[in-house]
Amino acid sequence: QVQLVESGGGLVQAGGSLRLSCAASGSISSINAMGWYRQAPGKQRELVASLSSEFRRNYADSVKGRFTISRAKNTVYLQMNSLKPEDTAVYYCTADNYRGDYWGQGTQVTVSS
Repeated sequence: QVQLVESGGGLVQAGGSLRLSCAASGSISSINAMGWYRQAPGKQRELVASLSSEFRRNYADSVKGRFTISRAKNTVYLQMNSLKPEDTAVYYCTADNYRGDYWGQGTQVTVSS
């Protein structure tokens, strides 16, 4: 089992920055990829960024050049710069291993115009 706990969300003005953190515990040695998804009100959950076990990064087109995913030991980060109102959503951390996928509880990011 893997447990994920996100932190770092909040309210920020457009153009500002936030850094989300996600700490993994449990069977962390079994983790392959980690990533971030988001879900805005009335919209489907979408992939924001992912980081494979080989440290290959993948970003949604809407965040390329503004967001950066990184990982240090059992924590994955999402540095978000030049935030826009359309980035407002609940952001979820995810991890996977041979048993399946794991999700955090989500953290709210609100960008005001």
